[in-house]
Amino acid sequence: MPVLESTDNLTPRSALRHRPIGDDATRQEPIVSTGATPVVQRASRLRPKQTDGEEEIKEWQRADTGTTRQGRTTAAPRKAGKAAKNLPKMPRQKAVKSKGKFWRGAHPLLYLGIGMLAMLALWTVLSMAVSWGSTTWNDLHYGRPRTFQIDAFVEHNEAAGIPSHFIALNLNGRIEVIEFPGGDGSKARIYLGPQLYGTDANLVPVTLSFVDVNGDHRLDMIIHFQNTQIVFINDQGGFRPLQPGERHAVEQFLQRTGQ
Repeated sequence: MPVLESTDNLTPRSALRHRPIGDDATRQEPIVSTGATPVVQRASRLRPKQTDGEEEIKEWQRADTGTTRQGRTTAAPRKAGKAAKNLPKMPRQKAVKSKGKFWRGAHPLLYLGIGMLAMLALWTVLSMAVSWGSTTWNDLHYGRPRTFQIDAFVEHNEAAGIPSHFIALNLNGRIEVIEFPGGDGSKARIYLGPQLYGTDANLVPVTLSFVDVNGDHRLDMIIHFQNTQIVFINDQGGFRPLQPGERHAVEQFLQRTGQ
């Protein structure tokens, strides 16, 4: 029958059950290196710094809700409401300043152009006023149609000592002169002058004067209108237009006498 042999190198199993475990706390674990860098926990991200305007707005919001930064309940300041009311006025002040800068920095030619436009407007207004005043004056003195009357001794049927009567008319732009020799309407004569053209030609006044222009001791008739003179020569009991040979002598006489 085989016999089991015992050796001194083997430990009984009962001894393994009662092995002390108190040194497990002081026993060090073997350090195993994996070659990886330990991950460092990242610090919390910094908050962006608030501007003064945002801090003021948040302060007003906290003031409206009755809280402060420390969480205490306080009364809302009254100045915050006044400051908020003043904020909308800033753009209006900036607009006024920018307008002033525009005029201060404008080119000198701009002022020159504005001045010329003002002078043109003033000249137009003055011209209209002068034209209106002249037309009104002529209406009072010559009426419509423009009429001028004068008496003169021209040796036409004036034996009774009654002067001849003359009426100058501007009838629709046509100049006409009516003569009543010696004041007798039955012997009336009409002398036709030129036809006027242009704007308000029918409002041009016509006047008469009587001067001896050729030295024959008889008064000749001169028609005046628009700085123009037309001479009719007193001849054979009536008046006739100038002849070509008489024109130069008559013009010299008129220049010399300032007629």
